[in-house]
Parts: sequence; structure tokens; C-alpha cells
Amino acid sequence: MMKFPPEIIKELKNYVYAYRDPDTGVIFYVGRGQSNRAFDHMDDASETRKTEIILRLRKSKKHPIIDILRYGLTKDDAALVEAAVIDALGMTQLTNQTRGCHDKSSGRISAKSLIETSKAKDCQINHQALLMRINQLYREDMTEQELYEVTRGIWPLKRIRCQKAEYAFAVYQGIVREVYQIDSWHSAGTTPYETRREFFTDLKGRVEFSGSQAPKKVRNDYIGKSVRNYFKRGNRSSVIYVNI
Repeated sequence: MMKFPPEIIKELKNYVYAYRDPDTGVIFYVGRGQSNRAFDHMDDASETRKTEIILRLRKSKKHPIIDILRYGLTKDDAALVEAAVIDALGMTQLTNQTRGCHDKSSGRISAKSLIETSKAKDCQINHQALLMRINQLYREDMTEQELYEVTRGIWPLKRIRCQKAEYAFAVYQGIVREVYQIDSWHSAGTTPYETRREFFTDLKGRVEFSGSQAPKKVRNDYIGKSVRNYFKRGNRSSVIYVNI
């Protein structure tokens, strides 16, 4: 297994790396880290698309090409570069399970949507609802099924409390993207997903719901509206309870 010598590790500091298929040259994974983090995936035993590609290559006596995209970075700068590269390449090309995360910036968004987002008016929620932030998984080109599945699970919630909610709001960058009527709650990982490809590992204490799009009137009242007024400053909770 390859390793960086100590003198290079000192120079690397925080860095962003990419895995490329040696046959096609196509990047299939982007990550960030320190020291020898770039090589750790070679021994990853989890069942993911990333490890499937690596295993296929190794069976052919080949290895991914590992590129260092930027190095000598602070931890915060590395997170920003990683997020930008993932957004630029797109989640459909990559095997990353989530988009990159950078607390001080927002993810990829079209100029049209950015203008609409800036003009979105605050709404008053009159139902018992859960505001579910899907910032790490949302894409503008998602299908209805993909959007539903990233909204319905998996969440670290207490079932006794979330069962009181009528609706679940899919929220991206403070704007309601869809509203779902909640029919029932289940332990995480016990109902099937058609489009989500993440390998769920730690499901203990997590839940998911089954449901459908809310009635048209309810959707019209909320979709495209801002719910930023419900998020207190500095609150990073993935789910906000409203009227519960």
C-alpha cells in the first residue's frame, strides 16, 4: 500500500484528492483529509459503489489513479474545495454518498434559482410539521422519487414525538422544495428505497416515514416559500418541529 513520506505529509497539510478510473480517466470519487487519508479507501470493506469500482479494478490487477487536486490548505479551505469539486462534477458521476460540506458557503445552484431564492417570502406554517433540511443530498435535477426518498429518511428522531406531525417539508437553503403528507413511521432501514445509494451503517435510534405528496392546496401554500424564520440563528439541527 502506498504511503506519503513524512516530509510530504508535512507539506500536504489538508488536501483534496480524487480517484480516477485508469481505463477511462473519469473521476469517480472526491475526498479530503490529512496524512495518508487518500489511500484509506483501498482497504474500505463497506458495500458502496466506490468500493465496487475499486474491487473491480483490483481483480483486474489495476488500481485507481489518485490525484491530489489541492494541498497545503487549512481544514476550512479543504472543505470548500472539496464541496466545489463535487458540485462541479455532479453526484451522478461520482460515487460520493453526499455532497461536500462547507458551513460558510452554499452548494451549487442555478442563477435562476438563486434569484428566486433571494425573493422568496417568509411563510406562516399553520400545520403540525417537520422541516427537514436536505442540504447535503439535494440537487436541482432530482426526480420526484429521489426528492421524496432523501426527505423521508433517515432521521435521528424520537418516534413518539414525530408521530404528531401531519406533514414533512423538504427544505433546501431555507426554501421549501416539496411537502409530503406523513402516513406512517418506521425504524430506519426497514422500508425499501429505489434511488438512494448510500450504505446506511448506523441506523440505531433513527426513523423514516412513508407518505405521499401533500394535497395541492397545502403544497401551493408552502412550496417556494422561505422558512428561514423558523431556524434560529446558529441552529444546525437537521429537523425543526413546528406546532408540535
